[in-house]
Amino acid sequence: MGVYHGNDLRKITGGRKGRHVKVKRKYFMGRFPILTLPGEEAKIKIVRTRGGNIKVKLKTANYANVVVPGQGAKKVKILKVLSNPASRDFERRGVITRGAIIQTELGKAVVTSRPGQDGVVNAVLLAEETE
Repeated sequence: MGVYHGNDLRKITGGRKGRHVKVKRKYFMGRFPILTLPGEEAKIKIVRTRGGNIKVKLKTANYANVVVPGQGAKKVKILKVLSNPASRDFERRGVITRGAIIQTELGKAVVTSRPGQDGVVNAVLLAEETE
C-alpha cells in the first residue's frame, strides 16, 4: 500500500492559469518509513525507486561504523539507543534515526547517516567519551 504525497488542495487564482491534475498519479506515490531498531542481526530491505534506482533500507542493525576523532573508523556493536531528538516516541521505542545518540562498545556516539534510507549506521563518537 502506498502513501499519497500529492497536493489536491492547491488553489489556482488569477484567472485560468492552468488546470490542476486532480487524479492520483504514480509519481505522487510515497512509502511508509522503515524504523530501524537495534537487533541481533542486520536485516535489510531493497526497494526499487523512481527512475529504476534502488534504496537500501535497514530494518534492524547490530553494528555501527563509528568514527573516533584522530584515530579513524571502527566497526562496533550497538548496545542501545540512549536518546532520539527526532521524536520522544522514537526514544521510547529505541528507533535509530539521524541524530540519535546510541551506546556502543566504545561509548556514546551520535548517528550521522539515515539508516532507513542509506542501509548503514554511521556515527561519530562524542567528545567527552574519547578521554
